[in-house]
Amino acid sequence: MLNNIGLPGLLLIAVVVLVLFGRGKISSLMGEVGKGITAFKKGVDDGKKEIEDGMAEAKDVTPAEEKDKV
Repeated sequence: MLNNIGLPGLLLIAVVVLVLFGRGKISSLMGEVGKGITAFKKGVDDGKKEIEDGMAEAKDVTPAEEKDKV
């Protein structure tokens, strides 16, 4: 369905959205989208760091008898 839109269709949609919402509203909306993306990326990075820190602090709980067998 979306394969048939093309460049003229996208331009028409952009013009209609601009007329309906106005430049200021679209600008503020895009700013909010940018902030959301930035917050999401920060959350993902924090989660990765937390997991890496947890793995670094993990203890070896293998019994002493099992360590000697290896």
